[in-house]
Amino acid sequence: MDRLLLMHSFVTVAQVGSFSGAAKKLGSSGSLVSRHVAELERQVGVRLVNRTARSVSLTQPGQRYAEFAARILEEIEAEDAGIARLHDRAEGTLSIICPKWIGSLDLGDAIAAFSAAHPKIQVRFELGGMSDRTYDFLDGGFDVAFHTRDLRDSSVRLKKISSLPFVLCASQDYIKRHGALAHPNDVAAHDCLVHVNDPVWRIGHGHASTLHKIRNIAFSSNSYIALQKAAVHGRGIALLPQRPAYDDLVSGALQVLLPELAVPDRPLYAIYGPGQDTPRKISVFLDFLADWFARNPFPAIRS
Repeated sequence: MDRLLLMHSFVTVAQVGSFSGAAKKLGSSGSLVSRHVAELERQVGVRLVNRTARSVSLTQPGQRYAEFAARILEEIEAEDAGIARLHDRAEGTLSIICPKWIGSLDLGDAIAAFSAAHPKIQVRFELGGMSDRTYDFLDGGFDVAFHTRDLRDSSVRLKKISSLPFVLCASQDYIKRHGALAHPNDVAAHDCLVHVNDPVWRIGHGHASTLHKIRNIAFSSNSYIALQKAAVHGRGIALLPQRPAYDDLVSGALQVLLPELAVPDRPLYAIYGPGQDTPRKISVFLDFLADWFARNPFPAIRS
């Protein structure tokens, strides 16, 4: 039988001084309370109460155990209340993880702004080290993780925070040497700079979009920044997130290819633990980020 339940019945008997009075306070029966105390005595191994026809008194060990049990129950109640308050308030530690390339975008600025706006929340923000299994971030002690792919995993929940624009581009030097793309299928004839986790490129929107499995890989990396540098040096064409490439696109170091078709944006998802009762610190964080990205849209690139 549950020890805390037995302790609760015993402490109530000690406070009231009778089984019937304790039963009334607990909304139980006198016989059940008596059985609880007897079971506790069996587990502890000593007699805790002296029973008479009219009253119940504590033995010397019972007096000591009653004080101990009352203290334990009070500490548990206080801790439960503290955790409930922490759950309902925007405070405490918030642990976040995302792929390195996402963290190098505006997400870092958004999370820094959130931390400044909510000083009672201690933010832990880590880049990289993510598993392909979407729920592993929970096992790693993280509250929120970010992804850009659609998820169908009942072990987590997700919220779309924003959309990340991508751009198909190359340097002017490369275009002079190899020519610009006239059609998406021309990708197959060009040197391509490919992210190791993004070997299939989608070009165009809606029904006009086409998928291209990249086979002519001239340079590959797990870093979009490295791919961007290779593109600026004229090594080939690349599919890059627009934000880090923005300055090179504006300066002309990189040029947009097939601007009339473009490439689809990618969703930025925040994923977090299952259950309807989301901790307040997480719901406040997700709402803040969605609002931040709405107020800070990505600048357009003029082709």
